[in-house]
Amino acid sequence: MAEFTLELNDDQKQVKEWLHGFAADVIRPAASEWDEREETPWPVIQEAAKIGIYSLDFYAQQFFDPTGLGIPMAMEELFWGDAGIALSIVGTGLAAVGVLANGTEEQIGTWIPQMYGDADDVKVAAFCSSEPDAGSDVASMRTRAVYDEAKDEWVLNGTKTWATNGGIANVHVVVAVVDPDIGSKGHASFIVPPNTPGLSQGQKFKKHGIRASHTAEVVLEDVRVPGHCLLGGKEKLDERLARARERAESGGERVKNAAMATFEASRPAVGAMAVGTARAAYEVALDYAKTRSQFGRPIIDNQGIAFQLADMRTRIDAARLLVWRASWMATTGKPFTSAEGSMSKLYASETARDVTAQAIQILGGNGFTREYPVERMHRDAAIYTIFEGTSEIQRLVIARTLSGMPIR
Repeated sequence: MAEFTLELNDDQKQVKEWLHGFAADVIRPAASEWDEREETPWPVIQEAAKIGIYSLDFYAQQFFDPTGLGIPMAMEELFWGDAGIALSIVGTGLAAVGVLANGTEEQIGTWIPQMYGDADDVKVAAFCSSEPDAGSDVASMRTRAVYDEAKDEWVLNGTKTWATNGGIANVHVVVAVVDPDIGSKGHASFIVPPNTPGLSQGQKFKKHGIRASHTAEVVLEDVRVPGHCLLGGKEKLDERLARARERAESGGERVKNAAMATFEASRPAVGAMAVGTARAAYEVALDYAKTRSQFGRPIIDNQGIAFQLADMRTRIDAARLLVWRASWMATTGKPFTSAEGSMSKLYASETARDVTAQAIQILGGNGFTREYPVERMHRDAAIYTIFEGTSEIQRLVIARTLSGMPIR
């Protein structure tokens, strides 16, 4: 078991430097253009694929880093470049995590490569969980999956929303209700293969931030998928549902649902994204404060500005430490006894929101214009306190874990 350390090894340092170079040389120069266009930056994704960043192999190497720091390190550097473009590059990863968390070895080997494609034919994937009336309240999910035993097919009907890459993805991973009588315990995840009839894109959202990332509704109308597209297989599902029913009747231990298993695994990674955005805004503000003069001296000479920067840097470093701890714990199999994963996502996301706002304040009127990137960074940072569990939900998870009580 890898010991927890704050020192990156030589391989990790090389990867970090490589990613930072790509973020600085390729992502940042394109950030403003794709933010304005509000379109998926396919040329940037293809550049990432050409050098191996957008690939199954790269994410597998980082995912299986025995220290647990591979993924958060990668997320921080890419999102330091730009959150919208970076999310377009890593958005497929949420669907891949959904398969890794719930699928069989055969399903992992079959579907994850199809999510990425290759450098000559780039593909993306989408994870579809949220619904118009079921975001944080996963128990209200209405998308149904009904098993057609005669044909060994599952029939999916419903509407998903807020799906990154929704509708444009090669592979969709869809969470649906298979047993409505046991609430969120009656959910399962399904692969919807490419070009499956009945799946279509609904509304594409025009967003406040992360505009280069495609977000849309996914409509499922009598979508039929083969039985082998149920992640984990039917035997495993039947066993899990039986246990959930027994525990529901006895008031016993809870069983995690398919969507929650995915989000639990990805929360520290989202925290790392927030750290990258916060760090980027802090660096812009620091450089500006050193060079901007008022009343005959750089504004960083003013205690009011200097103390803000000190607080910004302190919070960023604290957020990174929480993310690294949670990532190391998850990789080494240590249980989140105090909801450490949610802690990392909560603190890092609110740090990004606050630090980017402070960066605008330090830049003054310039920070409020699109000539400077902190305005875009602040818009982008708003999403971290919302997606993959709002700050309120993270606090609820933490409070329930600490108290052992069903706090509402």
